[in-house]
Amino acid sequence: MSRKKMPMIGLIPLVDENRESYWMLPGYMTGLEAAGAIPVMLPLTANEDVIAQLVDGLDGFLLTGGHDVDPALYGEAASEFCGAPCGERDRMERLVLDKALRADKPVLGICRGLQYLNVYLGGTLYQDLPSQHESTVEHHMHPPYDRAIHTVTVRQDSWLSELLGVEELAVNSYHHQAIWTLAPGLEALAVSEDGLVEAVRMPDKRFVVATQWHPEFSWKVDENSRKLFRSFAEACSTML
Repeated sequence: MSRKKMPMIGLIPLVDENRESYWMLPGYMTGLEAAGAIPVMLPLTANEDVIAQLVDGLDGFLLTGGHDVDPALYGEAASEFCGAPCGERDRMERLVLDKALRADKPVLGICRGLQYLNVYLGGTLYQDLPSQHESTVEHHMHPPYDRAIHTVTVRQDSWLSELLGVEELAVNSYHHQAIWTLAPGLEALAVSEDGLVEAVRMPDKRFVVATQWHPEFSWKVDENSRKLFRSFAEACSTML
């Protein structure tokens, strides 16, 4: 009996230099599995031949959270509040995006994933929101992370409003960096109460979407998070 083939999605690994380890939050994997995809954690590598083979063999890519993006990539020196970057990860994601976008393979970015995508395409970041963007909105919440902490306004007639059918969305939030200047080629899909871009899309691609919030923490209790993962998995299915 034949089985339905499921798309395979490569996940950028999380890195812990102190423990000399690569690791993964379960929610990225379980959320994609529940959406009908097979998640695969990738090795940390900036080897172009390895990345080329991975992009050829996989159906989509998830840019996970993690380290601060190196400010040198958007022409700035690191402030005292910027976290230490992971250079190999920055290089790896550049190669993955180079090849995945050229092949029009689906990409979903979450938190750092949104930030790195914006920098890759020519945008800039707030290196540290508390010191550069004074606000009463809570962007760095405490556990549990599956609850909403603030709202975002979803742009009318956008891809996200069509997917979710809402004008306002309650989201979780755990970040200290964010988009400052939106990159050319990206359109804003949602904005927080204090004016930060919280979701973006490349409109000329099959599926390149990124959120500042964390569906990997909330998908079990939030249908909108499940819709986001399902739409990503369905886009990856078109590559089979």
